[in-house]
Amino acid sequence: MAIRFRGVDFLEFDSQLTDEERLVRDTTRKFIEDNLIPIIEECNRAGRFPRELVKPMADLGFYGASLKGYGCAGMSNVEYGLVMQELERGDSGIRSFVSVHSSLAMYPIYAFGSEEQKQTWLPVMQKGEKIGCFGLTEPDFGSNPGGMRTRARRSGKEYVLNGEKMWITSGSISNVAVIWAKVEDEDNKIRGFLVETDRPGFRAEDIHGKWSLRASVTSSLSLQDVRVPESNLLPKTEGLKSPLMCLSQARYGIGWGGVGAAMACYDCALQYSLFRKQFRDQPIASHQLVQEKLAWMISEITKAQFLVLQVGRLKDKDKATPEHISMAKRNNVWMALECARMARDILGANGVADEYPIFRHMANLESVKTYEGTHDIHTLIIGQSVTGIDAF
Repeated sequence: MAIRFRGVDFLEFDSQLTDEERLVRDTTRKFIEDNLIPIIEECNRAGRFPRELVKPMADLGFYGASLKGYGCAGMSNVEYGLVMQELERGDSGIRSFVSVHSSLAMYPIYAFGSEEQKQTWLPVMQKGEKIGCFGLTEPDFGSNPGGMRTRARRSGKEYVLNGEKMWITSGSISNVAVIWAKVEDEDNKIRGFLVETDRPGFRAEDIHGKWSLRASVTSSLSLQDVRVPESNLLPKTEGLKSPLMCLSQARYGIGWGGVGAAMACYDCALQYSLFRKQFRDQPIASHQLVQEKLAWMISEITKAQFLVLQVGRLKDKDKATPEHISMAKRNNVWMALECARMARDILGANGVADEYPIFRHMANLESVKTYEGTHDIHTLIIGQSVTGIDAF
């Protein structure tokens, strides 16, 4: 890389962190600088997920980091958020892998599973020995997951699952899929099932041709008469609120991740503007229009940092609501995408070359703005919260 990240802290954000929180952030930052940054552009070009980093990330406690017990690190929500920030500063696809494995696969087992399910899956998932994915979105149902067509019916002491899932992170490399389906025998109530991916009738195929999240595996899932024992039902799942609780965990991490991507773009653009010279052999940072862009970026990043920190503090007190998390996800990902676009503008033609990380971040953030609740869906969640009127 031509430019090395220097950190972004305009308003003494670090002074609001504990020593433990800074240690978690700095440890993750060093891991990303030493292990991901040197290979991420090659991975992005090739569309390759760096599986060689799965075990090292497990060794650092990244998986299920905020869960208690079962070998998990037991981090606070703020510490977990800082991990997500640094992972996405490296690449949104890598943060997506850790986020899905942790918040959307391990968390539902932790929150809704039996003790036997927890003991079976969480320790090996924390170690990165088994990978999980989350099957909610379908080809025809994204923002409206309650319309899902995937069905489960009871057959003796088994359930038989049929359906299709789409845009599933890590689908083809997972050992277990958390599949959400309507149970025909329970008046089509939505329940969660643990489906081992080697069961007959289960198929995962990668989605190719992506211009975004190229260092992440994205798959479609097909379930054709997949039989699972009744012990694979997540017993505490009760309707659509259960997968939405999982999404709240993941959306929270995305709020932090957006800050990381924005920081990477801003710092790159700032350093570039100081050494790139045009007109009278002066750095382009000396021009008012460039300074306006940099001022906008650092102002929005600073606001986003304190927004998501407050949500994290509330979450650590069990006071964070889904609306709080929607605001963090909506604002911070929008902000990051705008920072990426402004940074690309500052770099001119160099902004589209992968010698610099900006265009990769910009393309990735187009997906991040869409998944786990689009920008508009989060607008409606906030709108319903402040008006009391559901506008979906």
